[in-house]
Amino acid sequence: MNICPYIEASFNILAKKWNGQIIHYLSHCKDCTAHFSEIKHDFSKITSRALSLKLSELADYELVEKKVVSGTPVMITYVLTEKGRALADALHPIQEWAQHYINIEIENKLNEEEHG
Repeated sequence: MNICPYIEASFNILAKKWNGQIIHYLSHCKDCTAHFSEIKHDFSKITSRALSLKLSELADYELVEKKVVSGTPVMITYVLTEKGRALADALHPIQEWAQHYINIEIENKLNEEEHG
């Protein structure tokens, strides 16, 4: 049996660190929009450089759009595109599954043992 190329392509995006979390995060922001500094504040474990690269990557996938509003200071926001919102909607059943079946304490311990 062959692996579905659509599932494979989807997981190639979502398996990259932070991508799914950023999409999920933006989906819960007002108008699916947030400033870089807001995202960075709420993702304290990611560096500014890594966050910038992730947002650019998501923009390349056309899941996020970078909007620049000129002025003093320049305002930069990131907004989920229609494609990004559709992916965020697809993540909700996974979140519900995880809330029902995953024990966060055990998962955190396993991750610490794996990376620590």
